[in-house]
Amino acid sequence: MNISSPNNSTLNKAKLNLISLLFLLTLISGCSVSDSDEKQEAIAQEEIPVEYIKLTPTDFRTRIAEAPIAYLPLGTLEWHGEHLPLGSDGMQSFSFMKDLAREVGGIVLPMLYLGPDMMMAEGEKELYGMDFWLSLEEGRTYMTPQQLDGSAYWVPDELFHQIVEHSIKQLARAGFKIIVAHGHGPSTRHVIAHWKEWEEMYDVQIYTCWSWNIRGENDQESSEKSNREGLGIMTDHAAMNETSLMMYYYPDLVKMEQLSPDTSRWPLAVAGKDPRLFASAEQGQSAVEFQLERMTKLLREALQRKP
Repeated sequence: MNISSPNNSTLNKAKLNLISLLFLLTLISGCSVSDSDEKQEAIAQEEIPVEYIKLTPTDFRTRIAEAPIAYLPLGTLEWHGEHLPLGSDGMQSFSFMKDLAREVGGIVLPMLYLGPDMMMAEGEKELYGMDFWLSLEEGRTYMTPQQLDGSAYWVPDELFHQIVEHSIKQLARAGFKIIVAHGHGPSTRHVIAHWKEWEEMYDVQIYTCWSWNIRGENDQESSEKSNREGLGIMTDHAAMNETSLMMYYYPDLVKMEQLSPDTSRWPLAVAGKDPRLFASAEQGQSAVEFQLERMTKLLREALQRKP
C-alpha cells in the first residue's frame, strides 16, 4: 500500500481551518454567555414579586427605587350575595393592584379585612351596611333588615381612620411617595374624605381607583365611559361590576348557580345591575383593561412630580 505524506500546502490549509473553527466557537460561546447573562438578568427582574410580604430587603430596595408607590387594598369579610366569596372586596382590589404594579411599578400591601360602614341597632343586635342598607330605599322593597351570613368586618370610623392614618405614616417612613388605596366602598370614601390632610401630614400623594379622582384630575371622557359602560373598579355591590371582576380574576370561585334563576326575584343584598343578566368575565376584563390604561397614565404622571 502506498501511503503518501501530506504536503505543506495541505497542512497549512488544515491549520487555517482549525484556527477559523476555534475562533468561530469562541465567538459563539461569548455570544451565548452574554445572551444568557442578559436573559438571566431579565428573568431575575421579572421574578421580583410585587407583593410586600414576599419581598426581601434587597427586593424591596429595588422595587421602591423604581417606583415609590404603595398599593393598599381596602377589603372586608362581607356578604356579597350568595354567589361571591366573602372576601370579594379585598380580592378584587388586591388583584387589580397587582396588575397595576406590574405595569407601573410599586409594591402591593396585604389586604385589610376591617372597614367602616353604616350601623343600625335593632334591639340587642347591631346591623351593618348591607344588612339593612337596601331596606332604606323608599318605594322599593328589596329586603328585610337582617344579619347577613359571614359578614365580620365592621369597625367604627374613628378606628378605621387610625388604621389608615398610621399605615400611611409607616409607608411614608419606609420611603413611599405615592399611595393608592381602594376597595370596600365606605373605606374608599373615607380615604376620599381625608386624603388632603394625610398628604399634608406625610408629604405623599394619595389616589383611589375610581374614575372621579379625588385630586380633581379625572378625565371627564373616561369617567363618563366608565359609568356608561360599567367599566369601573368596584362600583356596585355584588352586582354586574363586582361579579364581572370576580369572574375575570377568580372564575372558579363565582357560583352563579347559587342565585335563583328567576330574575323576577331580586338577589338578597345585591345592589346594581342584575349579575344574572349582565355579568361576564369579558365585562370584567374590559373594566380591568380600561382602568389599567387610565391608572397607568395617572400614576406615571404622578411619578414625574413626586416630592
